[in-house]
Amino acid sequence: MDKIFFFFYSLLSFLIYFLAIPFLFLFSFKTKYRRSIPARFFLWKNKPFKPNGVWFHSCSFGEAKAIKPLVDALPEELLRMSTTTQTGFDAIRDYTQESRYLPFEPLLFFWMRPQKVLLVMEAEFWYLLFALAKRKGAKTLLINARMSDRSFPKYQKMAWLYRQIFKHIDEVYAQTYEDKARLESLGAKNVTVTGNIKLSKLPSPTKQLVKPEGLLLCGASTHDGEESLILEAYAALKQQEGNVRLLLVPRHPERFRKVVQMAEAFAKAHGLSMQKYSENKTIESDIVVVDLLGELVNLYAISDIVILGGAFEPIGGHNAAEAAQFGCKIISGKHYFNQKDIFEAVEGIAVVEAFNLSRRLLQHAVLKPTHIKIRTNIAPIYKSIEDALTKDM
Repeated sequence: MDKIFFFFYSLLSFLIYFLAIPFLFLFSFKTKYRRSIPARFFLWKNKPFKPNGVWFHSCSFGEAKAIKPLVDALPEELLRMSTTTQTGFDAIRDYTQESRYLPFEPLLFFWMRPQKVLLVMEAEFWYLLFALAKRKGAKTLLINARMSDRSFPKYQKMAWLYRQIFKHIDEVYAQTYEDKARLESLGAKNVTVTGNIKLSKLPSPTKQLVKPEGLLLCGASTHDGEESLILEAYAALKQQEGNVRLLLVPRHPERFRKVVQMAEAFAKAHGLSMQKYSENKTIESDIVVVDLLGELVNLYAISDIVILGGAFEPIGGHNAAEAAQFGCKIISGKHYFNQKDIFEAVEGIAVVEAFNLSRRLLQHAVLKPTHIKIRTNIAPIYKSIEDALTKDM
């Protein structure tokens, strides 16, 4: 059965690939995909890894940053890093020159080289990635694995597929015991609960910024539909408090221009000043749009209040612990389903309905500074990597 599944899955993936080529070619001209599509689907400037390393695969910028504690424990010459997104690639190439976009599944037949270990973050369930890596001798690990309340029913509908995938995964490191039970119901074996890797070692500031006088509000990792909500809430707070500044930090760089235009129009309509952070890194204006990646933790360090994006729209939320380590007061929307365990590990987060954001912000004086209650133990993952590296010695 396994061989038959492997054959038909591979055949189907090749068929989908060839049918998609014309559309991929057109999409490759879009700014968002200009680097990723040629690399992933046409192997443009995307040569194979050197063999016999430790291969980490992550998707988003946040996931790529979260694996840093594991990466730092290994010699750089062993590191192999892959991702599927442009923001993820911007993060992994800081670790090693052996950083690549992950090719689309059927191209892995020609591209993949034998590695000692493959570690895949969270929910990147690519069947051929695991199956081919294992065939070539890699120990395969799924780390920081999760199954949210929202996504689990969808996985259950495709349980037959995930049972085949888990046959090629040697060990699973889950975020919570609930995740462990759900993963095991889909066929996962050797599941260990380690907590969320994103809590194991939080990013530290890379520079010390000067905090302006007055109250500093940070609208962090925002998505479409959230900036306008935060701007309106800020205007109400500005009217009440007077000396308040807003840092507006969009999650995705392809939206920087749109958010800048929105903020410019809002500032003009309300008689406020506005600046782009890329042009002036001193926080002088009423509204500062942070149109650079990698600055958020520096800004958290000087912020009084953080409105955390990704949860006022049904996105799934973002990592509240990064702001909580500085004791910021945090306000979040209710749609934090992808960050449930992190929210449970942080005390003091105010969760509000989107329509109630302005009202809650005006009551900021009664909000509690947040702090982290729970940390993560990733020692079992270290041990598993070490065992794989010393196996043939």
